[in-house]
Amino acid sequence: MSGSARTWWAVAAIGACGVAGTLAIGAAFGMATPDLVAIFWLIVAAAVVTAIVALAAQRLLREASLRRRFVALPIVAAAVTAANLAILYLRMAVNDHDAAVVVTLLCYSLAAGLAVALVIARGAGGAITHLAETARALGDGDLDARVGPVNAGTELDALGTTLDDMAAELAASRTRERAVEQTRRDLITAVSHDLRTPLASLRAMIEAVDDGVVSDPPTVARYVGEMRRSATQLSTLVDDLFELAQLDAGAIEAETRRARLDDLVASALAAVEPEAQAKGLALTTQLGAAADADCSPRMARVLQNLLVNAVRHTPADGTVRLSAERRGDRLSLAVEDTGDGIAPEDLPRIFEPFFRSDRARSGAGAGLGLTLAKRIVEALGGRISAESAPARGARFAIELPLEARLGQLTSRARSTTSAAPASTTT
Repeated sequence: MSGSARTWWAVAAIGACGVAGTLAIGAAFGMATPDLVAIFWLIVAAAVVTAIVALAAQRLLREASLRRRFVALPIVAAAVTAANLAILYLRMAVNDHDAAVVVTLLCYSLAAGLAVALVIARGAGGAITHLAETARALGDGDLDARVGPVNAGTELDALGTTLDDMAAELAASRTRERAVEQTRRDLITAVSHDLRTPLASLRAMIEAVDDGVVSDPPTVARYVGEMRRSATQLSTLVDDLFELAQLDAGAIEAETRRARLDDLVASALAAVEPEAQAKGLALTTQLGAAADADCSPRMARVLQNLLVNAVRHTPADGTVRLSAERRGDRLSLAVEDTGDGIAPEDLPRIFEPFFRSDRARSGAGAGLGLTLAKRIVEALGGRISAESAPARGARFAIELPLEARLGQLTSRARSTTSAAPASTTT
């Protein structure tokens, strides 16, 4: 059933209740049956006239503005009253004197109703005009346009609030879109820069070997080592980009695999041990009771990125320490170094993509390592933070929730046959 049909059925039901109530009141006051019948037919005639006037008004006002509809209401009400009075007068239900009094009062009521309608229509019409202008401004791209308080009734106030909320969402969406676009441009710029250097180095050394410019074994061996370093740098960059794409695709949320923490730590340490040994750094771990904790395998990448960052920025004969402990239903990890530290003004931006701070923390890579670490940790429901002071080293702390999984039973069974060392020093 359409909304219009439901409205008319509701009007008919209200009219029927009104007729029944009128006849009941008349019967209660002792009116005779002929009089009640006469009143019934008068009401039927008045109802027919009222319906005709209402239909005519509906057709005439279908395309009218809200202001005109407000003004038309008292006019329609006066017309219905006059028509009903005419019926009563023709049926001699009222005399000439009473009819004249009613007509006089009706004229006054019409004037007063028009005045009130104009006042109400002005306020509502102004609010609707303001809403339309704001919507038009939003449609033209001005996402800073707002309706604000209109004070024109519950419905119009709610409409204004909804329009403002929509504008705020659109503005936030545009901001996010611009941020994504800027990130994409930064990615292209950073990747292009970081690809150019190792590729140019590889090309130059390959051409030198191929053209016979270098042929003595020591120089060729040195060139091979440099080419291996450049290839490793390219491989690391590609891995970072692939990992970043997987994070954006929500791969972590759908991941169910788990691994022991000590296995992940061993994998991360293996990736940085050659460089640490070359610099004479001491790598220490302190896992304790957290060694058999179940974690996402991606935590190996997080720890590796933090260790690579620490080893890279710790001078010779320094120390890099990785520690972990259980704290209730949380797992706490920390990577500390005795390097040059991070400047206070750089700490708030240290996890931003492609961010390169001062010379103390710059180096190879596209600046994605710490960004990847942060996104992985947060996707796992944890948090990561950094604290440092210049010339006093840096400390990266991770807090992760420990989940109760069946895999923990397997971890405990394995731990009885292979106990992990609590502390290791390289």
